[in-house]
Amino acid sequence: MNPVPTPSCFADVDAARQALQMALPMIEAQMRDPEVVGSGFLCIVVVDPGLAPGSVPFEDAVLLEHAIGDRLKWDADYAAFARAKAKASWEQGMDGHRLQALQPHRLAEGDTLLWGAVHLDGIVVGVSGAFPYYDEAFATAVAACLRAQAKRRWQQAVDAKQLHAGHRHAKPRPADPVAP
Repeated sequence: MNPVPTPSCFADVDAARQALQMALPMIEAQMRDPEVVGSGFLCIVVVDPGLAPGSVPFEDAVLLEHAIGDRLKWDADYAAFARAKAKASWEQGMDGHRLQALQPHRLAEGDTLLWGAVHLDGIVVGVSGAFPYYDEAFATAVAACLRAQAKRRWQQAVDAKQLHAGHRHAKPRPADPVAP
């Protein structure tokens, strides 16, 4: 019997939105520079770090997809590229550049040959639209911000004396005995 896949408690869709909002000012400031984002468009895909490859289809593991720029004016399907990059990093458990440059033997037929996704402590973010080294930088920023949001939420649970992650288990633990 396979266990039911469980999404991340501390890195959920709300945390991903907060992480994206933290990183967007830096990303949007770079959107005007054609040396960074040649297309003027960008797509960011964040994957649920609680869902392991094989436990759910990749599409079900996507927490958040965010487009910058009018999709009707896109000259390419940046969402499909960002998803493909994120999927390869998620399935292989490593950054896209490492996979492409150092371990191409792990690629299967149909896998993307593009890089610009990161795998940071289990957090996968794929970005497409900029040059690949900037896609990777933007993905790293979003992933690091999501990790920070998850750590903040964990600390709040600990401070609330929760014994288990999540609202389902949000019972305070008994107070420590006071020494005489």
